[in-house]
Amino acid sequence: MSDPHPSQAPVAQLTGAQSLIRSLEAAGVEIIFGIPGGAILPAYDPLFDSSIRHILVRHEQGAGHAAQGYAMATGKVGVCMATSGPGATNLVTAIADAYMDSVPIVAITGQVPSGAIGSDAFQEADIRGITMPITKHNYLVTDPAEIPRAVAEAFHIASTGRPGPVLVDVAKDALQAMTSFTWPESMDLPGYRPVTRPHAKQVREAAKLIIEAKRPVLYVGGGVIKAKASAELKVLAELTGIPVVTTLMARGAFPDSHDLHLGMPGMHGCVSAVGALQKSDLLICLGARFDDRVTGHLPSFAPGAKVIHADIDPAEIGKNRHADVPIVGDAREVIADLIVALQAEHEAGRKGDYADWWAQVSDLRARYPLGYDTFEDGSLSPQYVIERIGAISGPDALYCAGVGQHQMWAAQFVKYEKPDTWFNSGGLGTMGYCVPAAMGAKAGRPEAVVWGIDGDGCFQMTNQELATCAINGIPIKIAVINNGNLGMVRQWQTLFYNSRYSNTDLQSKRIPDFVKLADAYGCVGLRCEKAEDVDATIRKALEINDVPVVIDFVVHADAMVWPMVAAGTSNDDIKYARDLAPTWDRSEEEES
Repeated sequence: MSDPHPSQAPVAQLTGAQSLIRSLEAAGVEIIFGIPGGAILPAYDPLFDSSIRHILVRHEQGAGHAAQGYAMATGKVGVCMATSGPGATNLVTAIADAYMDSVPIVAITGQVPSGAIGSDAFQEADIRGITMPITKHNYLVTDPAEIPRAVAEAFHIASTGRPGPVLVDVAKDALQAMTSFTWPESMDLPGYRPVTRPHAKQVREAAKLIIEAKRPVLYVGGGVIKAKASAELKVLAELTGIPVVTTLMARGAFPDSHDLHLGMPGMHGCVSAVGALQKSDLLICLGARFDDRVTGHLPSFAPGAKVIHADIDPAEIGKNRHADVPIVGDAREVIADLIVALQAEHEAGRKGDYADWWAQVSDLRARYPLGYDTFEDGSLSPQYVIERIGAISGPDALYCAGVGQHQMWAAQFVKYEKPDTWFNSGGLGTMGYCVPAAMGAKAGRPEAVVWGIDGDGCFQMTNQELATCAINGIPIKIAVINNGNLGMVRQWQTLFYNSRYSNTDLQSKRIPDFVKLADAYGCVGLRCEKAEDVDATIRKALEINDVPVVIDFVVHADAMVWPMVAAGTSNDDIKYARDLAPTWDRSEEEES
């Protein structure tokens, strides 16, 4: 947060709206994604003269997801703004998404005049009450003198500890009233004391367990990326020689090309990663939360493993799985301290021996590599499309995905070498996330190539933000993986509902024409239906950098995501393909 010295002296006679914009400037805000409306309108007048860039979106949900994409790409707090009632409620999905994935955003909303609150006034909604369960904290400001303090605290809370969304709801009369402005020099937030430094005793206990383990796994979650701890993670992994798995939210935290990396675990994870967790005798969980999409049937998850669980949020430790060694702290500081503790163990002649363990997991990696089907009718494999996007665009590009099959393929087949290059809706699983999140990422990182890898279902939920991109000079590239269906739901219907395809056929190979739609939005539209045209189409998109590009990749309707662990089943029941379950020797677990 910046500290603009001129704002320290009180300034008399400015409106609450002017105070709000001045507060946002003092907080270091560069971009706001939003839409004006009656209750927030007073703030849009001083915003007209502000240094802050406002990007007028086409839907408030787009503003929220754009703020998320901006935050994830830049590491700064993303900001969105909306009016009262439906404007505010349209932000709810993005706020919930940010809460689930620990993304720092601040949502500014207008509220009806304070005297009308509770009267069911026009465009009134209790947005503070609505968002109470899905924000780190939220404010209803009815006194204009409180605006600077509320904004300063909101940015501090959103960006410290476990990051997350904060909402500041400001009554219209507070925006219109006269006040003075003083930016708070300090903050007093009783009860909000995020612990970043881990307890030394717990770190020593963790080091001891790691040395004693025979089958350890570094189970890495998104908290490692939030903590900017990728360099420390690489040092830890190479110091110990322990296999690494990176969750959906941690893709890029550890290079895919590294020999120690087994890939992504979970419902659609690599067999080697899932098998390593199941067979492990020690899980070193760093910034992950034992999500059900990783654990499968929780009681059967890694049954022979002790657990070291490090997380900045103490509420996560022990929530789903008992931790033998709980460590509360910032992942970067935890890993750094763990490196020092392990070096001391090594210097004392104590070092883990994982040779037999590596023989087992290497065998799994060799026997069950990721792959995909090609089709006799010549139709396009979606996995091939995504694999080529990643190979041609390279590890410096940023990749956003919607939710569904294309999301899993993007996580599997793009090779991530760096943190902060992969953005998706992991916890909430929000269809419609991709286009506005890509827009926000590109607005924050205009020098980067930004790909949105979307499905034809997700794309039709928020593609109106292409107009925002075209008008505001935000040249993202959208690959629509068009199978004509709600693909992941169709996959489940194929596997579990006797191929009864109830309401999953979007007919989007015919309606709409995505190339014409792109043209209508001021973008370049391309279509690709053959494997031999994929590379040339991707390269053509990469050559266009003045307007957004939309590529309609028409792919096979029934391509499936494998491997797969069916919801609610054990990870031991993972299917490598529809009729093929991998096998692994469980004798060591049974003996232990």
